[in-house]
Amino acid sequence: MAWLPKLRVASASVASSAVNPLRRWIRDIGSAAALELDYDYDYYEYERAPRDRRLPQQKLDVDGSVPERGVQWVLIGEPGVKRHAYAERLSKLLGIPHISMGSLIRQELDPYSSLYKQVVNAVNEGKLVPEDVVFALLSKRLEEGENGFILDGIPRTRLQAEILDQIVDIDLVVNFKCSEEYMKMSSESELLHFGNSKGVESSLKKLRVYSEQAKSVEDYYSKQKKLLNFQLAGATGDA
Repeated sequence: MAWLPKLRVASASVASSAVNPLRRWIRDIGSAAALELDYDYDYYEYERAPRDRRLPQQKLDVDGSVPERGVQWVLIGEPGVKRHAYAERLSKLLGIPHISMGSLIRQELDPYSSLYKQVVNAVNEGKLVPEDVVFALLSKRLEEGENGFILDGIPRTRLQAEILDQIVDIDLVVNFKCSEEYMKMSSESELLHFGNSKGVESSLKKLRVYSEQAKSVEDYYSKQKKLLNFQLAGATGDA
């Protein structure tokens, strides 16, 4: 697979604590470049939905050989669009795995995992999960040799997009957008759910933060001619 050589180099680079320009770059940026543990806003709601958790089987050519590679897509979008649901459907349709960064990070809360202390310390101290940890997890996951993937949950910033480009070749970035009417309906629904305005205020704050970060990511991929804006007219599943 074309991206494996670059992946091994990038993975080794992230793991190195001595001469590592990528790690120094991330460290110099500071907390502004870090990734929130709770960035998958619809994760818990999605986790409650029943689904087949098995990875799609890799498809072979008629002669039994593995094809060059499947598509390598990234899904981004406003909070509440439920990217996970679309990622799962695309994963099954295209026969490639859905890689969720939220799931990868939560797996590291397993006390037997190698990065457990780093992740837990960050969470306990109210800090953000460092970029080098996030991309080490992603590199480790991609080393499993998947033939294409649907990546969900990253990048959230331009810096993350630039680092991701050093690890793997992205073919397409699908940007899910909600109509103003749908966002208003979601806010009203949350108001009924929480019983007060605090939950709504929290959701609106997340939306504002996302909007500020998303513009630079959208511009980055738009210049590469890889961005596809997908307008959602209604609830998840209507598209």
